[in-house]
Amino acid sequence: MIKTKLKPILPSLREKKRYLVFEIISKERVEDAGAVSNAIWGCALKFLGQLGTAKAGIMVLNNKWNAKLQRGVIKVSHKHVDALKAALIFAGGIDNTEVIFKSVGVSGILRKAERKYLNAL
Repeated sequence: MIKTKLKPILPSLREKKRYLVFEIISKERVEDAGAVSNAIWGCALKFLGQLGTAKAGIMVLNNKWNAKLQRGVIKVSHKHVDALKAALIFAGGIDNTEVIFKSVGVSGILRKAERKYLNAL
């Protein structure tokens, strides 16, 4: 059997992505990145539905959660940034704690999003 490599996708055909940095405002600190991720997925599925969430290409980056600043990063398609922001409005709570998701900034490069929004006060 002949093994052939798949050709990589050309840059012009790749999906363009954005990194949305968000902040959680609540009375209690949220330490668990997994609980934050579940809340984001839940509100995205409620607002956008399964098809809309799949088209948006939402990916919560759990390793970028900053528990001290209560900030995190979500990777999303460039066409669905506003839809994701709208979905985050409807997030009610995390582990029986009422929270508000605030969009801090959007960037096309993860390193710039971290440097400018995630680590800054």
